[in-house]
Amino acid sequence: MIFNPAEENEYEAACGLLVHRFDRWAGENGIDADPFVAEAALEYRHLGTPDGRLGLWDQRHIEEFLLDWVPRSVTVFPDEEPADAPGTLRALLRYLDAFHLADPRGASLAQGLEAVDAAAPRYAEAMADRSRWGMAKFWITTAAEQGVDVHDEQALQDFVGRAQRREVPYDPKVLQTIVARQIRSSGPVRSEPQLPIALPGDDVLREQADRSPVLRQLRDLAEWVGRDGRTLTGSGRLRLSDARELVARLDTGDGTDSVRSAADLPRLNLLVEWAKTARLIRVVKGKLHAVAKAEPVLNDPLELWRRAFDAFCELRGPVRGARGGRYRKSVLSGAYDLYDVILPDVLATLYSLPYPMPWPALRDTVRLAHRSPSLLGAFATFEQADDDLRTVLGVLESLGAIECHWGTADPVFADLAMSENDIVGWAGIPTEDDDDPETSSGVLPGMPTGRAGLGEALPDDALLDGALLDGEATRRARKLKSELSADPVELIRLTDLGTDSVRRRLLAEGRDAPLIGELAQAPEAGLLGVLADHYDPESARAELAGWIAAHGARPAALEQLVHTVRTMPFRTRAEAMLDVLVSSLDDGELLLRSLRSDPSLAPTALSLLARREILSPEDLTEPESLLMVAESLLQLYEATGADGAREVLHQQGREAEEALRAALASGHPDREGLTDLQALAERVSRERKAHVALVRQRGHRRNGGRGGKRRR
Repeated sequence: MIFNPAEENEYEAACGLLVHRFDRWAGENGIDADPFVAEAALEYRHLGTPDGRLGLWDQRHIEEFLLDWVPRSVTVFPDEEPADAPGTLRALLRYLDAFHLADPRGASLAQGLEAVDAAAPRYAEAMADRSRWGMAKFWITTAAEQGVDVHDEQALQDFVGRAQRREVPYDPKVLQTIVARQIRSSGPVRSEPQLPIALPGDDVLREQADRSPVLRQLRDLAEWVGRDGRTLTGSGRLRLSDARELVARLDTGDGTDSVRSAADLPRLNLLVEWAKTARLIRVVKGKLHAVAKAEPVLNDPLELWRRAFDAFCELRGPVRGARGGRYRKSVLSGAYDLYDVILPDVLATLYSLPYPMPWPALRDTVRLAHRSPSLLGAFATFEQADDDLRTVLGVLESLGAIECHWGTADPVFADLAMSENDIVGWAGIPTEDDDDPETSSGVLPGMPTGRAGLGEALPDDALLDGALLDGEATRRARKLKSELSADPVELIRLTDLGTDSVRRRLLAEGRDAPLIGELAQAPEAGLLGVLADHYDPESARAELAGWIAAHGARPAALEQLVHTVRTMPFRTRAEAMLDVLVSSLDDGELLLRSLRSDPSLAPTALSLLARREILSPEDLTEPESLLMVAESLLQLYEATGADGAREVLHQQGREAEEALRAALASGHPDREGLTDLQALAERVSRERKAHVALVRQRGHRRNGGRGGKRRR
């Protein structure tokens, strides 16, 4: 379950239905749960986390919700007791699991409950800690504590006025802490979805890692340093004789003839700093020592490679080389740091691309996404920035994280090359000609939305500055198109090792990064739910084939999958699950047709057959037509909520009441849904009768207050 932040109405409807049914389930099972807390939990996952997956809860989500989100955003007035958020969260996790809504890639139910139990003892203290409160909660609680009726708008406005005039007593230290925290944290930004990727097993990755030239150099460096250590100069550098020995031993390619200090050997300096950052060697009392605890890592190529990759992403100046011990400043290190912003963006952009990225496209995308007006005065061109980026990519190639080769760029890049009219669109800003303002013209077919986020942090005026659309920019656009059309062009892609490590970093950031094969042991509902929400058709076929292969005979495995759709109580989700199942099978249409007569799945199957234009209304029997009416109304109710469905039905007048009566008499298997429709039908009927009575009353008054028939 996931909604784009822009899908506000859809999320509100789904959240309302989920909380409503959760509250009903809790009452029927004698569970004391607070629906407001359940709604807050869903809102936290929707708006407060990078991935937005409502059904996925890990330990970090549970702790952050109970110890940060609720204390910061849920207000408790002086005469109230804090809600039992841990108890409600336990119940919500049980509900998600029982009704097949939990994402199998998160913690299991047992692990989730254990995490709640671990965080629960700290919940009361967190709620009482005013420094954890949000700004709105701080002021509304302060007002209530001082006797202000916070439900009285005028009284609240008067309080705000007194607070602005500093006539309200409050703790300034607490407020200062809240403000400081709010300034430091702007909140999570929803991450762009990533396409599922396929990776070989660890054994294959380990063999690939063992062939990395950088790993050989890091091992040799640690071995040369040894546990006894090597003495450094007073400035903390290698002695020149040792440096020359290492240049030859490690084959760094540094020239040593005219150097007067180890500081003039950039490649060797890079390896030394890299090994330090990777915790393979360290400086102790003026000597360089090998780290004893790193020995197991040095003996495992894959673990060493992963540690080296992570360490590389923490390095700064050493990658760009040095002269006289001072690292030169990069043009990309001003408003946008090469490592903190640009490198993660570049790696995320290369991740899961269906085809290699041409260097000219990557280069110009970085230029546009991170071009700042403040840099234009000092740098007329971006050659230095290009050099910095090429240097970083070169080191990553030596490590084995990317590979570069020459070939023909996929035509999609040339099609989207900047022109005089679409420069802004290429950079991810909709142009006036875009049909859909929600989708930038720079999105490549088959690629992750937004090309994985280059330019996400771009200030509005950086690209809208008039300097961007000058003659130079037009010339650059034409040059790019020419470069992309040339053959051959340099193409860049992540290797398996690079893809594996970028994925690990994305997961550590809380982002969704599906891996084909990771659902092989997932429950049936979890499998189909994830495929429906996160997988493209080709990847879904591969994942489903792997799941079926891992579950024995194909007919039995398919029956398990069909059965889990039968037991899904939410109509729109059941249809999405069945849709992805039949779409991922060679004989999917045959399966779908066979379910037309299934007592439980007939409405879902009929709806899909109609959507796919396999069946027309004339092909349906009368009972099937009634089931379709009921299915349509149930899905309308889920998609728009009770109020939205009521509004739609009001517009249809008597026809809506007839449709509701037909749905209730259809024999649709969703009894809980029909209960909701029954309540909706009664409400619509009452409101229509009240409206008719009001119209008649007004007509009666217009006729002079006389009843009976009008005289001709």
